[in-house]
Amino acid sequence: MLSRSSTCMGVAKEVLHGAEARSRMLVGVNRIADAVAVTMGPKGRNVVIEQSFGSPKVTKDGVTVAKAIDLPDKMQNVGAALIKQVASKTNDIAGDGTTTSTVLARAIYREGCKAVAAGMNPMDLKRGIDAAVKVVMDELKARAQPISTAQEIQQVATIAANGDKTIGSLIAEAFEKVGKDGTITVSDGKTMEHQLEVVEGMQFNRGYISPYFVTNNKTQSVEFENPLILVHEKKISSIQSILPVLEYVVKLQRPLLIIAEDVDGEALATLVVNKLRGGLKVCAVKAPGFGDNRKSQMQDIATVCGCEVVSEETGTKLSDDFNPALLGSCKSVSVKKDDTIILDGAGAREEIDDRCETLRDAIDSTSSEYEKDKLKERLAKMSGGVAVIKVGGSSEVEVSEVKDRLNDALNATKAAVEEGIVPGGGSALLRASKKLDDMKLDNFDQEVGCNIIRSACKQPCKTIVENAGEEGAVVVQKLLSDDHYHKGYNAQTSEYVDMLQQGIIDPTKVVRTALADAASIASLMTTTETVICDVPEKEKSPAASDMSGMGGMGGMGGMM
Repeated sequence: MLSRSSTCMGVAKEVLHGAEARSRMLVGVNRIADAVAVTMGPKGRNVVIEQSFGSPKVTKDGVTVAKAIDLPDKMQNVGAALIKQVASKTNDIAGDGTTTSTVLARAIYREGCKAVAAGMNPMDLKRGIDAAVKVVMDELKARAQPISTAQEIQQVATIAANGDKTIGSLIAEAFEKVGKDGTITVSDGKTMEHQLEVVEGMQFNRGYISPYFVTNNKTQSVEFENPLILVHEKKISSIQSILPVLEYVVKLQRPLLIIAEDVDGEALATLVVNKLRGGLKVCAVKAPGFGDNRKSQMQDIATVCGCEVVSEETGTKLSDDFNPALLGSCKSVSVKKDDTIILDGAGAREEIDDRCETLRDAIDSTSSEYEKDKLKERLAKMSGGVAVIKVGGSSEVEVSEVKDRLNDALNATKAAVEEGIVPGGGSALLRASKKLDDMKLDNFDQEVGCNIIRSACKQPCKTIVENAGEEGAVVVQKLLSDDHYHKGYNAQTSEYVDMLQQGIIDPTKVVRTALADAASIASLMTTTETVICDVPEKEKSPAASDMSGMGGMGGMGGMM
């Protein structure tokens, strides 16, 4: 059913209902999923993406492929946009598994559309889907195995990097050098080879206060070289309170990083305006932690950067006779939406060592486990350093593609350290779906919802096998008939193997998040009854515009 209406602004809307709305969205979902699915597994293919500037991008990263696609049909694009949201959400939480989540979401929504068209109650379908997802996720958690050795870390990283053993070895070495709680970053190298470098630095989980501070639109981050750093204990609302600092920074023509309880009002507006006009390279970040813990962490940052905390308690303030010694500095700083990394701070090594020793004494003397954990976290950030993996390559395209895979592998490894591992190649979901056989649900429609998840759990394995040129359905059936939990299909060698022994493993967090995000969005789409979007404006035909021009020439007759 189709109807049109207009908004008060005069923009016409297209409104679709029922099966027609869902089927148009499904077309968009399929377009995204088809493009993303080809990258899955060790024999997955590359995708080449045209860019508005620079060389085309070559990638096997699911979320990058998904984000690059915009469909001309508005209704189809609604479905495509929702699937892109699945990939982005999985990427934000787990850092990997975007291709898996896209494949799962398409499978759930496709079967959901069929069930609703056959007369099932959409809300009962959703209840069945939600119940089944919980059972599968609980089974994944129960079967997860913790990882600790460098070899296991290397195996996870290698799989996430599409079988690249060089990347796997680099990440394992980085974890060995900075520890599981250390910070690892990826940057462009200046040679043909990849390099690993460990530098002094620290990271904390707070990002820029305003996106207008961003200097690198591609990575949505703020990148400063040799910045000055101001650490301010209180909220900054008035620009007058930091004017002496700004005047000093402008005179030196160096970037400024402000770390404070908060920056808002007139102060924030002035900083943003001056940054946008190019008069000031600046970024404001909220200090990490809360209450006394925030004060302590600010002191940690000040020690690393070689500055003083501007605080009423210590009597330091930013007056007209401003003392530049209050400011610190570092070699470089990278600020993203949710975290800040300070590299090579100017703090004296002796002072940093003394601060670390104070933290160790506090850990030994406190009886509170919560306090101990917080102190250990602070100690790791101050003493562990930052590992920087510099990506080498012969071209910008190659470096960009390797960086995508390296970031995926790094995120997957962090997820594996956090929640453990399960057999890879899609076999963990396949095995976990067997638990659905024992489920008791309230009605037939909910059982259909459960069956949708059972069917969807086969898709990742099936897709990996088909990308390797084999028959996916045959492999899936053979694995389901075998009760050995660790057994799976090695698509690289076309053999049935013990996945853990072969090092073909997935982080539990990645698999769990992919399923949860896919089911969440896909089940909501299944319960959708109406879709509304703008009617595309009709372009004027060239013939009409040419004729109007000719009409104006009729006046030439009067000139004779």
